[in-house]
Amino acid sequence: MELRLYDTLTKEKRIFAPLDAENVRMYVCGPTVYDFAHIGNARPVIVFDVLFRLLRHLNGEAHVKYVRNITDVDDKINDRAARDFPGLPLNEAIRKVTEQTGKQFHADVDALGALRPSVEPRATEHIAEMREIIERLIKGGFAYAAEDHVLFSPQAMNTANSSLPRYGALSKRSLDEMIAGARVDVAPYKRDATDFVLWKPSKPGEPSWPSPAGIKAEGRPGWHIECSAMAWKHLGEHFDIHGGGIDLVFPHHENEVAQTCCAFHRERMANYWMHNGFLQVESEKMSKSLGNFVTIHELLADWPGEVLRLNMLKTHYRSPIDWTMKSLEESAKTLDDWYRVAADVAPGEPAASVVEPLLDDLNTPLAIAALHGLRGGDVGALAGSLRLLGFFSESAAQWEGRKQQASGVDAKEVERLIAERTAARSRKDFRESDRIRDLLAAMGVAIKDSKDGTTWEFSR
Repeated sequence: MELRLYDTLTKEKRIFAPLDAENVRMYVCGPTVYDFAHIGNARPVIVFDVLFRLLRHLNGEAHVKYVRNITDVDDKINDRAARDFPGLPLNEAIRKVTEQTGKQFHADVDALGALRPSVEPRATEHIAEMREIIERLIKGGFAYAAEDHVLFSPQAMNTANSSLPRYGALSKRSLDEMIAGARVDVAPYKRDATDFVLWKPSKPGEPSWPSPAGIKAEGRPGWHIECSAMAWKHLGEHFDIHGGGIDLVFPHHENEVAQTCCAFHRERMANYWMHNGFLQVESEKMSKSLGNFVTIHELLADWPGEVLRLNMLKTHYRSPIDWTMKSLEESAKTLDDWYRVAADVAPGEPAASVVEPLLDDLNTPLAIAALHGLRGGDVGALAGSLRLLGFFSESAAQWEGRKQQASGVDAKEVERLIAERTAARSRKDFRESDRIRDLLAAMGVAIKDSKDGTTWEFSR
């Protein structure tokens, strides 16, 4: 069975045929490092980590290159730096913010079981590439300088007599629809309302670099040009897969396509465009005003990262996901069972019943259903399949120890109470037996009696 992926551009599932099977290349938009990442940010991290793992399984680890960028120049970073370090020069404060929040992001996504990308470029390390692309666009007549800004012209792209794609093809919007649906900056130096910024002047104290296009004032890049430059540097003018959240289709990815294709005279930037769906919390859009804005870091205080990972993968990546406490509890119980049954088993080859749904556009809900089917059968295949999906980072004992630590309950005290309950049952003192059972339940401990004795686990 061949890998098939849904392409946002063509709106169909297509057989994945890499440009070079020896060098499969994927780019995914990463974080802007100014604060803790929220749980919605975790979705592309987990989704494309599964795809990265699957591509390595199919092609070999040495033949897959995954690039996920870090945006470290942005107005939100500047604002956070000025707020948190008012006594420092802004550039120094910005460096402190990006270092701190970058470490926070890595700690959080490591806990989610995500592999580090092959390359993790920072925007500020690729200014030369951004300037090069901008100069190419100006030379080709697709961009122009005005009042210390450089702007891209979608109109010039769409009227060019060439094989370039049409601006708006990715998001399936006309220029008029894009004007109506976007927050368009009104500026007297723009030739057209749809023109967007490639480069802009820096304010005093802000990060700045020598400007392209002969502009004397120093400036800094616009958001969209950053990803075009980093993808070009590490993956080339044309590569296999570009991914991100559905909210990035327009304007960010649309503008990436425009910049890259016009700069290098390409029909395509990426052969497959993949986008994950939105995330809601308890059936409501996540927002700070509703009080349901939750970060990965906050959730990790209460749940192991693998619980968050499984909870995310129970919904197909292109579908909206409703993040609920009930679903988290169910995911935790499922992982408790899998760890108990298979974490310490020598892993076998991933089961075909698990891999085949993944080959069908990452159908993780069907793959998880197949995992349940392996539960009472080939435990080695269960272990290997779970490792393919990014689970079983710990032994069964480590997993149980984490649960004990999170619960704050002393395991020795639990064992003592269970022994006392067993003794009470032996002498038919059922009132005492029930009292101890209720006490254990209040401690968050669930017990199960069988002919082989009493077992227990932490309920969540």
